[in-house]
Amino acid sequence: MANDNRRRPPHGHDPEQARREAARARETRRKHSGSASRNSRSHSTGTRRNDISKKSRYYQVRRQKMFLAAGGILIILVLVIIFSARACISSRKAAEAAALQKAQEEEAAKKAKEEAAAVKDPVSLTLSVVGDCTLGTDETFDYDTSLNACYDNNGKDYFFKNVKSIFEADDLTIANFEGTLTDSDAREDKTFAFKAPAEYAQILTSGSVEAVNTANNHSHDYGEQSYTDTLTALDNAGITHFGYDDTAVMDIKGIKVGLVGIYELKDHLGREQQLKDNIAKVKADGAELIVVIFHWGNETETVPDTNQMTLGRLAIDEGADLVCGHHPHVLQGIETYKGKNIVYSLGNFCFGGNSSPSDMDTMIFQQTFTVTSEGVQADNVTNIIPCSISSADGYNNYQPTPASGDEASRIKSKIEECSAAIPAADSSSATSEGSDSEE
Repeated sequence: MANDNRRRPPHGHDPEQARREAARARETRRKHSGSASRNSRSHSTGTRRNDISKKSRYYQVRRQKMFLAAGGILIILVLVIIFSARACISSRKAAEAAALQKAQEEEAAKKAKEEAAAVKDPVSLTLSVVGDCTLGTDETFDYDTSLNACYDNNGKDYFFKNVKSIFEADDLTIANFEGTLTDSDAREDKTFAFKAPAEYAQILTSGSVEAVNTANNHSHDYGEQSYTDTLTALDNAGITHFGYDDTAVMDIKGIKVGLVGIYELKDHLGREQQLKDNIAKVKADGAELIVVIFHWGNETETVPDTNQMTLGRLAIDEGADLVCGHHPHVLQGIETYKGKNIVYSLGNFCFGGNSSPSDMDTMIFQQTFTVTSEGVQADNVTNIIPCSISSADGYNNYQPTPASGDEASRIKSKIEECSAAIPAADSSSATSEGSDSEE
C-alpha cells in the first residue's frame, strides 16, 4: 500500500508535454526580455541621434549668423570706402573749383588793371561843396518866418533856384544835411531841434544836389528813428548819403569817388581811428578820388582850432584828395597841405535854423580834378564862388544866391584873411580839448 501513497501524475497527464510547455514559457520570457532590451537600446540610440541633430542645427544656425555678420561688416566697409571716395572726389572738385574761381578773379583783376592802364585820355571832374543845409525848422520858431512857410508858399524849386545852374554844370554837388526828415514827435532834450516832412528831400533833387553828409549834431534831433526816417527819405529821393561809419562810393564819369563823413565835437581822439578806418574802407571799395567831410570846430570862430587842423591834415595823410568842413556857421580859411585843400568851414548855405543870422556870408567851393590811370593829378583847379545865404537884404529868405561886384570881392577878401590866419602845419599841435557842441 506504500506504493499507493506516492504522488502520481494526475490522470491523463503527459510529463513530456509539461516539459515542452515549460520550455516554451522560458523561451517566451527570453523573447520578451530581449525585446525589452532591444527597445531600451533603440530608445537610447534615438535619444543620441536627436541630441546630435540638435547640435548640428545649432552649429548650422551659428555659422549662418556668422556669415550674415561677416556680410554686414563687408557691406559697411564697402559703403565706407564708397563714401570716402566720394568725399575725396567732392573735396578735390571743390578745391579745383576754388582754384579756378581764384584764377578767374585774378585774370579779371589783371584785365581791369590793363584796361585802366590803357586809358590815355584824362578824366576831368568838377565837384561843388556847400555848407549847412537845414531844410526844416524848430517847432518853437515863428511859422511865418520859417523855411516851412517858404516851402508851403513857393514849393520845392524855390530854395536852390539861384544856384541850380551852377550845380547842374558840375559833376557832383555835396552838401551837409543838418536836420531830420521825420514825423516823429520824440524830440530830444536840446535847445534847437530841426525836422521837416520827408517830401522836403525833393528840395535837394530839384536843386541838383546829388550827395549829402549826415554826420552832424542835428541828425538825431528826434531820436534814432528820426535818423532812420531821414535816410529813407533821402534814398527815396535818389540822394546819396554818407556819414559816421557809412561811407559811399559814387561812379562819376567812370571815376569812383569815395565819400567819408566824420562828426567831431568834443571827441577828437576817438575820431582819428574812425577817419583812418573809413578812408581805408572807400579805398578797398575802389575809390580813386576821396573827399572827406567834417562837422567840427567852434561856432562863430573864423580860425580853425587845433583839432580841426590835426584831423584835416591826417585825412590828407591817409589819402583824402579834398577835405571840407562846417558847423561854425561862419566861413573859415582854406589851407593847402601837401598840395591838397582843406576848407575848414563853408558856413551856412540853405539854413532853416535861423531867420535872421548876423553873418550871411557863404560860398560854393569848387574844385576840378584831373584823373588819369596813374591817379589824381596835381594840376587841380579851384574856384571859390562867394554867396549869401539869402537873396533878400537883412533877413534870411532861405534862397542862397551868388554875390556879385563889391560884395563878391568883400567875401573873397574875407576868406583870404581867414586863410592867412591858419598856422603852418609844422607849428600846430592837437590838444585833447574838443570842438564845441550846438544844441
